[in-house]
Amino acid sequence: MNKKFFITTPIYYVNDKPHIGHACTTVAADIIARYHKLLGGEVFFLTGTDEHGAKVAEEAAKAGIDPQTFCDKVSQTFRDIWPKLGIQTDYFIRTTNPEHKKIVQEVLQKIYDKGDIYKAKYEGCYCVGCEKFIAETDIVDGHCPLHPTLEIQKQSEENYFFKLKKYIQPLIEAIEKNDNKNHYLVSPPGKKEEVLSKLKSGITDLSISRANVSWGIPIPWDMTQTIYVWFDALLNYYTALKITGQEKFWPADLHLVGKEILWFHAVIWEAMLLSAEISLPKGVFAHSFYMIDGQKMSKSLGNVITPQDLIDKFGVDGARYLIASSFPCDDDSDVGWEKFTLKYNADLANGLGNLVARIAKLCEKSEFSFPVATVNVWERKNLLVAKHLDNLQFDKALSYIWGHIKRIDKEIDEKQPWAKQGKDLENILGKLRIDLLEIASGLLPFIPETAERIIKQFTGPKIKSGPPLFPRI
Repeated sequence: MNKKFFITTPIYYVNDKPHIGHACTTVAADIIARYHKLLGGEVFFLTGTDEHGAKVAEEAAKAGIDPQTFCDKVSQTFRDIWPKLGIQTDYFIRTTNPEHKKIVQEVLQKIYDKGDIYKAKYEGCYCVGCEKFIAETDIVDGHCPLHPTLEIQKQSEENYFFKLKKYIQPLIEAIEKNDNKNHYLVSPPGKKEEVLSKLKSGITDLSISRANVSWGIPIPWDMTQTIYVWFDALLNYYTALKITGQEKFWPADLHLVGKEILWFHAVIWEAMLLSAEISLPKGVFAHSFYMIDGQKMSKSLGNVITPQDLIDKFGVDGARYLIASSFPCDDDSDVGWEKFTLKYNADLANGLGNLVARIAKLCEKSEFSFPVATVNVWERKNLLVAKHLDNLQFDKALSYIWGHIKRIDKEIDEKQPWAKQGKDLENILGKLRIDLLEIASGLLPFIPETAERIIKQFTGPKIKSGPPLFPRI
């Protein structure tokens, strides 16, 4: 199969350093990218950083440096951490890239020339944390629900507006009708209903410029205003392929995002593309949040977990497994150090690691020579794993694999190979080895380093014990 597959994460805002929420989305995207490569697909995996807007300028001022220097420093922390988690991206885009700026201005000019942008005065409530105007009905106790410690600002200024209302019906039809030429999938199903409900209840046009925010891309026909950070940021998915000369991958097969930015990715983005007469993405998947021991993660609570923290305690594949198995697909997922440690010990140290050690020891003691195995990675045995991966149900895929691990452990106890000899022992060990190789192949997208170690150890002809895959914590 040579199908092209283009997958993206959001580009992460540089007002803060990477945390487990960023790792959640990026590890998930890496698992899907690896899965499609195993299927024989040609994959382009994009991530990056979003570097414009008032919030970035404020953080830079607090740090006593200019915005570009601030962006350079924080962006590098994201660029550095992903390889440490075994994440293999094809391009890392930054919105301060001059080529990105140029293409953004070209697309905006096209939308303006079409008559989909006009100038008007805007008065409303603005959340600095979200960098967006929010409706009065969305305000909770005088605050934005996502930034309860920040004051809502009342802003009034003359801006340029995008005719978002014009695209309500075309977007509804594109989401609802599978045979629509612009059809795109919004998932999980609950998120699709959420988007459709909001579209059908009526929406207003979108302010797409700022008069008093200098840290941004200038409006090409009015250099006194800068482009709204979200209008700029969403175009990264398009500009990245232009910059790298990989336009053959357009449109995106999957935009993987957190639920708080679903509206931007499932409505505003597609409306922009319709206006600019650019093909729409095929799918948007919005996952939920991590809760840390029942509470929102925040610096003030001191409960922020970073990717490096996870790597330091659990190793690269341990961290990847814990993120994947707790992936908040439909609902928020409650995690924490104690939960992670218990799961690591139960599933990895006592589960997979112990099974590998048991079988390796039995094979080593037997001194049999086994036929050299050829691992055909994604054949019949992995169809159920593939089905779950297609739906981003990582926990179900891993539960299915761990069901095999438990079954094989039980089989060893029942058949007692240590009490067998000759052909009986050879047959038992031969089957156990093949079972283990099949498990390892299924784990390649999730914990690739460990899966490859298992495959190498059990390929044959001689099988020897090795150091523990996952030392108990």
